[in-house]
Amino acid sequence: MEFSKDILRYEEQVIFKLRSLYKDFDYTPYRMSRFEEYELYAANKAFLPSGEILTFTGAGGKLMALRPDVTLSIVKYTKDDTGLTKLYYNENVYRSDGVDFKEQMQVGLECIGEIEVNLIGEVLLLAKLSLETLNKNYRLDISHMGFLGGLLKSEVMTSAQEKEIINCVSEKNTSELKVLCELYDFPTEFTENLVLLSTLYGNFKEIESDLRKISINEDTDNALLELDELNNILYGLGIEKGINIDFSIVNDISYYNGIIFQGYIENTPSRVLSGGRYDELLRKFGKKSNAIGFAVYLDNINISNNENTQAGIVNIALPKGRLGEKAYAMFEAAGYGCPEIHEESRKLVFENHDTGVRYFWVKPSDVAKYVERGAADIGVVGKDILMEYSPDVYELLDLNIGKCSICVAAEVGFVPADNEKTLRIATKFPNIARKYYQKQGREIDIIQLNGSIELAPLLGLSDVIVDIIETGKTLQENKMAPIEAIVDISARLISNKTSYKFNKMKIDELCEKIAEIKVAQSAERHGNRND
Repeated sequence: MEFSKDILRYEEQVIFKLRSLYKDFDYTPYRMSRFEEYELYAANKAFLPSGEILTFTGAGGKLMALRPDVTLSIVKYTKDDTGLTKLYYNENVYRSDGVDFKEQMQVGLECIGEIEVNLIGEVLLLAKLSLETLNKNYRLDISHMGFLGGLLKSEVMTSAQEKEIINCVSEKNTSELKVLCELYDFPTEFTENLVLLSTLYGNFKEIESDLRKISINEDTDNALLELDELNNILYGLGIEKGINIDFSIVNDISYYNGIIFQGYIENTPSRVLSGGRYDELLRKFGKKSNAIGFAVYLDNINISNNENTQAGIVNIALPKGRLGEKAYAMFEAAGYGCPEIHEESRKLVFENHDTGVRYFWVKPSDVAKYVERGAADIGVVGKDILMEYSPDVYELLDLNIGKCSICVAAEVGFVPADNEKTLRIATKFPNIARKYYQKQGREIDIIQLNGSIELAPLLGLSDVIVDIIETGKTLQENKMAPIEAIVDISARLISNKTSYKFNKMKIDELCEKIAEIKVAQSAERHGNRND
């Protein structure tokens, strides 16, 4: 029986098309309960996109959870060593977006059993066809955990150091990556290899020579070999268009191995497909089989027309105030000026079609939100905002402006109590403060304030504050002083991930010109100091 498109919603049409696609490739439908024992997810929180789980008490008094993930349930109940199992599903999951729990529809597939390269090629083909079902203009980006893992294995480091480096790679944050490698005294060649890996983007043939240069051990060689074999399969199928290699795609090494991938479609700010090989997850369940699969996130799809999207225009979010004015001056010096921005008006949006840019002024703390959600392609934001909120963006460039520090400060003469006493901290940056003191093993009480932070110790509300300090003048006037430096910060140029993938050449060109201006300004400041 056929259903009219006037009756089925867009998401329902997509579900039927994807189910039909997977069935044509001999995948069988899989159904499961929306409830699972909480223990299943509690033991595998690192595998979940969010560690938050919606729980309730079952009729027998057992703690239960609304399903936040489909793959874990499939792995739990699929029998081991029964040959190749090929399944597809469309199921709701219940996940937190950081504010509240939401019901989200996923359609996906899983292969469990003996996984060989031709089967991986089939899964990638189905991922590509799934994206085409959503939008003809798409990007399917592939990574390989073995390559990054092989590079990391070449140096001795702590798990915390490894996590920091992986995070930088995932953000394409090469400036921070260089700082970390220097801080931890890693060899120059190791640093250069990681930086190159972070920036590589293109089809396999375009980046193959660079990959061979930085392949240093058996792990990286094996990863390179598998990528080469997959590339040949994709070319043989005639589906290489729209598929690129991007090593900024990283997953938890303790669960994933081998090929991992993500899918993006035009005008949708976040990924709409994610998958990979997860043999290590099965090992945690005591199973010998291997596995690969992916999920399509239907709730992420933007089916409305984005009025801000115009061909050839890069949307740039600038923070209101001195920082934004300094940032705009850099863009203008780099050849991306917009004359009307200097005119006296209350306008917030300014366009220059000749240079292909559109600027908007927004509140500094909102820049990252505009970029993450795709209203802006790129933006300028303080490192403090990135550290506090961890938006899912690329951090492309340290602009070397808006320099200041996040510090712990207290009244002059303050003597820290021993670690047995809870330290009361007033701050606008609860996440930064919490992470800083967690590393010290210190018990703290966070008091989140939105302004006049210096008042808190003076009125006995807190023992110390954690805040941005630029000149220290406000502290001095209130008889306070910094007692510990947490981190130096500056303004960063960030990019929406989808925007970067669809406009890489334009954004890279802009970044290169801005970087040249940054170097010139730095040289000028250095020259002035010498004078």
